[in-house]
Amino acid sequence: MDHAAAGPALRAPARPGARAGAKRRREAALAWLLLAPALAVFLLYRIIPLGWNAILSLQEWSPFKPAVWVGLDHYREMLTEDPTFWEALANTLWFTASAPVGIAIALGIALLVNTDVRGRDVYRTFVFISYPLMTVAVGIIWRWMLDERVGLFNYALRSVGLIEQPIPFLQSFELALPSVIVANIWQIVGFYMIILLTGLQTIPRNLYEAAAIDGASARQQFFRITLPLLRPSLFLCFVIGVMSSFTSFDLVYVMTNGGPGHSSELLVTYLYKAGFEMTRFDYAAALTVVQFALLVALTWIGNKASGGDAGAVERG
Repeated sequence: MDHAAAGPALRAPARPGARAGAKRRREAALAWLLLAPALAVFLLYRIIPLGWNAILSLQEWSPFKPAVWVGLDHYREMLTEDPTFWEALANTLWFTASAPVGIAIALGIALLVNTDVRGRDVYRTFVFISYPLMTVAVGIIWRWMLDERVGLFNYALRSVGLIEQPIPFLQSFELALPSVIVANIWQIVGFYMIILLTGLQTIPRNLYEAAAIDGASARQQFFRITLPLLRPSLFLCFVIGVMSSFTSFDLVYVMTNGGPGHSSELLVTYLYKAGFEMTRFDYAAALTVVQFALLVALTWIGNKASGGDAGAVERG
């Protein structure tokens, strides 16, 4: 008998563990292959520009002369020599602080339309209809409504005798930023409502029935059932609100352009002006890095405030 020829035929079959491992490797390779186009786009349009922006912020750069490495000079100037930066930063934080106000309003509306109140579909549509509007259109609408001469608000206040002289909402150092914040809340509150309404509808009704049998009041049910189980939805709304406050360029630009003075200037409008009006692209890059760091920090704080893990309630 030719043992050499019989060797392959007598070879032991592959173990089940080895076959499972090979299958997992093939599935992982297929998954990475399918993800490759999206990862390439993300790398090309997100990671590389972010890295280049960070490098640019450490240089003195102009399209008309070679770049010069200056290290942290732009950040030093920003922190010690630029009062406009601090004003824009404070305004941006005030803008961010308004997010809970919009979320609270949206939660109240979501609780209302989640009941059997008559006409709830009309209320949902009426509240949500502002969100799909283009932000530029929202800015134009609110600029007209707050206009000192022909604005709807001044006309209504004069008609009922509350004021004698028109209020310059968008020309006032004290009222310009609150006016933009109100317009932003008006636009985004419908989106918050949809998110929170979806969260409310996933809460099992038997939890409320059991709590009612145990004698829990509506207030106790709200704080012990509704709010804890809405934590992931509330955190999502907070993240959206933070991102909105850091990206509301078009709304501010249309309504006030950061004025009067810099009373409604946000970091996003200031870095635009630094780059495209003052042609200081390197300084604008430094402002972008600071804005990105603040955005990450605020999101992390919001995650911790929501319990450290937005999905902990669902798993618990």
